[in-house]
Amino acid sequence: MGALLAGLGLAVFAVVRLQGRRGIATATQAVRHLRTLVGARGLAVTDTTGVLAFDGVGEHHGDQVLAAAAKAVTTGRATVLGIGDMPCDQVDCVIRGAVVVPLRSEGALAALSDRPPAPGLVQATRETGRWASAQLALAELDNSRDRLARAEVRALRAQISPHFIYNALTAIASFVRTDPERARELILEFAEFTRYSFRAHGEFTTLAEELRSIDRYLTIERARFGERLQVKLQIAPEVLPVGLPFLCLQPLVENAVRHGLSRKPGVGTVSIIAHDAGAECHLTVEDDGVGMDPAVLGNGADEPSDAGQHVGLSNVDERLRSVFGDQFGLVVETAPGAGTKVSMRIPKFHPGVRAGRAA
Repeated sequence: MGALLAGLGLAVFAVVRLQGRRGIATATQAVRHLRTLVGARGLAVTDTTGVLAFDGVGEHHGDQVLAAAAKAVTTGRATVLGIGDMPCDQVDCVIRGAVVVPLRSEGALAALSDRPPAPGLVQATRETGRWASAQLALAELDNSRDRLARAEVRALRAQISPHFIYNALTAIASFVRTDPERARELILEFAEFTRYSFRAHGEFTTLAEELRSIDRYLTIERARFGERLQVKLQIAPEVLPVGLPFLCLQPLVENAVRHGLSRKPGVGTVSIIAHDAGAECHLTVEDDGVGMDPAVLGNGADEPSDAGQHVGLSNVDERLRSVFGDQFGLVVETAPGAGTKVSMRIPKFHPGVRAGRAA
């Protein structure tokens, strides 16, 4: 019964929020099962404007149910209707009463009976409504989290530096006459990099896909920096299929190049390490660049000349904690002149994480 009640809560949420055919069909199926469990002759789910799903007999009492539902939603209390509250001109109508309970502020659940509502029906309907309301709250929380996660990814995409785009195109232009084939390859890499970064679907990706995009980014940056930018990779093949939040590793590499190495004279190195740790995948991005003051990082503040420098780190940290738990946030080791090392742990298997291919 618990699964059915949970299903009802989610179905009601889908119907009220989306008003879609699929949501209505799901709610109708849930109501059909619950009518039997509650022991009602008819069962309805309403919002504040109409009956969304109904099963059993007595659907022609919809207007009376809606009026009682509006009252229940307004008062936040159950409403019990007797035969005098439900007049009917159909001689064969068997409905003699109803119990209507609010579902938060979204609508109501109404159980119709062929006799004056007994205490058992009132209690069963109230308990069902209470459970469904709890599921509504959970579904709304999940939906809010999803919206927040999408907003955070959009914010991260917006951080793709105009300077990087300008510098990348300038670097490509420098090869157009001297090495047309190299210019063509860089244009394709740039196109694939932006295509991945702005893909339209999927909250999660695989480590393999993220590393592929990082390789394109580094190819473009090496065209600009030349031998000044060195890259070291140490990737365990068995962790390549691991699922992780989209744009989770790439911003760390971009930070290492943009803020760690671009201001360092001479040669700089970025190291990317991914190794198998049993039930987890351990990832590290390290650079030997200029580093930063840990106090500045810990306070979440940026130096005026580095506006937005740490936003990518905090964004990734928050998303990791949101998906996997607080114990899976970023670990940053840095000091002025000592480079920066950013580490993370990713569970190999986690409920709700389904990595898909990039568009």
